[in-house]
Amino acid sequence: MPVTDPLAVPGPAGFAGQWLGQRIVFADGGLGRLADEVSALGATAVVLVASQRGDLPARVAGLLGGRLAGQWADVRQHVPAEVAAGLVARSREVGADLLVSVGGGSALGLAKIAARDAGLPVLAIPTTYAGSEMTPVWGITEGTAKRTGRDLRVLPRTVIYDPALLAALPPRLAGVSGMNALAHCVEALYAPLADPLTSLGALEGARLIATVLPAACRPGEESARRGLLWASCLAGRSFGTAGGSLHHGICHLLGGSAGLPHAQTHAIVLPHAVAFLGPAISPALARLAVALAADPADVPGAIWDLGRRVGTPHGLRALGLAERALPALAEALVTAGPASPRPLDRPAVLALLTAAWSGDRPASEAVLKG
Repeated sequence: MPVTDPLAVPGPAGFAGQWLGQRIVFADGGLGRLADEVSALGATAVVLVASQRGDLPARVAGLLGGRLAGQWADVRQHVPAEVAAGLVARSREVGADLLVSVGGGSALGLAKIAARDAGLPVLAIPTTYAGSEMTPVWGITEGTAKRTGRDLRVLPRTVIYDPALLAALPPRLAGVSGMNALAHCVEALYAPLADPLTSLGALEGARLIATVLPAACRPGEESARRGLLWASCLAGRSFGTAGGSLHHGICHLLGGSAGLPHAQTHAIVLPHAVAFLGPAISPALARLAVALAADPADVPGAIWDLGRRVGTPHGLRALGLAERALPALAEALVTAGPASPRPLDRPAVLALLTAAWSGDRPASEAVLKG
């Protein structure tokens, strides 16, 4: 059934506001405000960071007009260091004073490194539900090692959310991208810097995602898409403030060392990470259960069910990860020691990774026993 009741999907009809150093423009047709937003930043030499898929980069270039000083189309997952260095050099060569990122987390992740290393502001135009545009988190891959960090210099100065730009996102990508946004909500509830405000945003984001994600993966569901985009904004904002925990530590390790795709990996790992943490996050599970309309003991299962409804691959094995790689990954994760409400030991972490590799639905009793 189409999601048409505005009370059922309370995404804002449109607004512009200043959020702790960020200007947020959320509106249907928001892309049309690009020239004004660039002017507000005082920029005259813009480098456009976007892959050349589809016609959107050309549309954005046209809107930039004479301010466009260069384009960078070499966008890859996990931000290879050599690609980032190339963008930094190009930006300096043309005397850029602003980077405009168009696309998902890969394009923005690349722009963030250039912002950090070249001292440039970023204007982000997201076309997925990744939420990276709301965070000061950066990541870069050197060889097979992915490093991440937090730096306010990489936080986009302006974000333009235009729900119409998400209409072209294929359903299989919309589903895992929405699950990635849910991962941000979930971790923001128990991450080291969580606070009441981040929890409010995270819980509302999780509720919205559970409500509208299946519909947002279908053509013609403008209201659901708008609601999901708003949820991803809330998720990113909450995660960007609260920080990450075990789930993100696992996914960064899998992305950097095994080259697994970002959104799909998050969608697969999330229910198993939540099941592993179990009683160590029981207050968060109780609140999350309300948002997801689930039993507290079955929150991991409810997350798994939602993921399967929207096309999450059946386990890390479906992404090509070999089972023989799991012991070394478990050792690497324990050695890295990401923030975790539950202490990490090699056998338990290996069991978690094996569960995510197999991809079966987590059992409710696993959460109860921890």
